[in-house]
Formats: sequence, structure tokens, C-alpha cells
Amino acid sequence: MHPNTRSKLWLTALGWFAALVIFFPILWMILTSFKTEINAIATPPVVLAAPTLENYVAVRERADYIHFALNSIIISFGATLLATLIAVPAAYAMAFFPGRRTKDLLLWMLSTKMMPAVGVLIPIYLLFRDLHALDTRWGLIVVYTLMNLPIVVWMLYTFFKEVPKDILEAGRMDGAKPKQEVWMLLLPLSLPGIASTALLSIILCWNEAFWSLNLTSSNAAPLTTFIASFSAPEGLFWAKLSAASTVAIAPILVFGWMSQRQLVRGLTFGAVK
Repeated sequence: MHPNTRSKLWLTALGWFAALVIFFPILWMILTSFKTEINAIATPPVVLAAPTLENYVAVRERADYIHFALNSIIISFGATLLATLIAVPAAYAMAFFPGRRTKDLLLWMLSTKMMPAVGVLIPIYLLFRDLHALDTRWGLIVVYTLMNLPIVVWMLYTFFKEVPKDILEAGRMDGAKPKQEVWMLLLPLSLPGIASTALLSIILCWNEAFWSLNLTSSNAAPLTTFIASFSAPEGLFWAKLSAASTVAIAPILVFGWMSQRQLVRGLTFGAVK
């Protein structure tokens, strides 16, 4: 066998192994959702058991899934839209009109992601209480926007840097104003990168649990709060918790699967010249 062929086979096998390791917790969660509570906590673990839908029935009877899912959709897409609207002009300015401190500013923005969220929980909670923003969708949209804004700005800045400046300069010579330059030239050329950034932001917002658990209770609670509601003082019901988790991640899992080509295309945007 040719050495290159052998290397490709090993790399392919390694890729499949890594994919299975990453997917195994999701698979186990789905399998557990179809088990009884006794089989879910059995030792040694019961891999194949008679499937049951009682956990999904209990999940449906206990809470209004549609209400939580609708909140997740509105908050995730709203926060992503707001973050993109703020990040596009910021990334445009830093990519094409950099100053002496532009890189320092980018590093400072990224450093805010290293701060533990619990460190600012009390001031944000008190601020939201005074603004009557607790348990509101717009409150979570603002928090999620601020949470993802550094990443969105960084990604858009990277994509905008890959756009040839000659194209924008040609537009300026033809009389294009900054708004026309961004709207008619930069955005169409960077569309794959913008789409992948938006997809990543939606996924991050959908999976965010810390702020939703601390700033909401019922009215604006997303699916992460829906999952946490299946933790009771008397203990965890693993099978029901797995069923709730399955129905909570199903929409974003399907959405991500359908958008994977666009996501990969955007993340590799500008990689090949």
C-alpha cells in the first residue's frame, strides 16, 4: 500500500473516531430518554432496553415546550441580529481604517470573554431589577448580545481583512459613499463569513444557561431553563432530564446539521487565494 494512501486511511479513521467520541454523549442522552428511570441509573449501565415514551409524555405534561422554544428562537435570533448590526460597522472600521491601538482594542474585547460571568452577576442583576428587565426577552437579548459581541466582531474583522482592498478602492473611485461601499461591496463579498458568524452566534445563544437561569423565571425563560426545571429537590430524574434535553437540543441540532455546509464555507472563507 502506498504510504500516502496509508496516511489518508489513518487520518480518516482518526477523524471518525474523534467524531464518535464527540457524538457519544448526545447518543447516550437520546438512548437514556427512552429508558425507564430504573434502567437509566442502573449499574452496570443498560445499553439496550425496551424503549418507552413515558418520559416524553411526562415532559409534555409538565411544561409548555412551545413557550420555551419560542423564547429561545426570539432571544437567539434577536441577539444575533443586534450583535451583527453593531459588529459590522465596528469590524469595518477596524479592518479598513485601523488606528494605532486597533489591535490592542481587539485583544481587550476578547479578554472580556475570559472573565467569569458570575463575577458580574450581582451588578447586572441589580441593574436589571431597577430597569424592570428581569424575566423579559429584551433583557436577555441585550445580555446575549454583549456576551457574543467580542467573538462576532473578531470573526467579522478577520473575514473583512480577507476582502481585497482594491475592490473597495475601485468603488470609492466610482463615487461610492461609505454606506454604499459597505452595503453593495463589502457585505456581498463577505456573505459566507457573515453567515457562519451568525450561525455560531445563534448556537452560543441557544446553549447559554447561566444568564437565563439567573435573569428569568417563567415569562422569558428559554429551553435551557426548561431543562433545569427537571432537577428536583428529591433528586435528578435522569430519564426525564434526558428527554427534556433531547427535545431542547433537537431544533438547534437540526438547524446546525442543515447549515453545516454554509458554516464550513464561512469558516474557510479566504483560506485559498
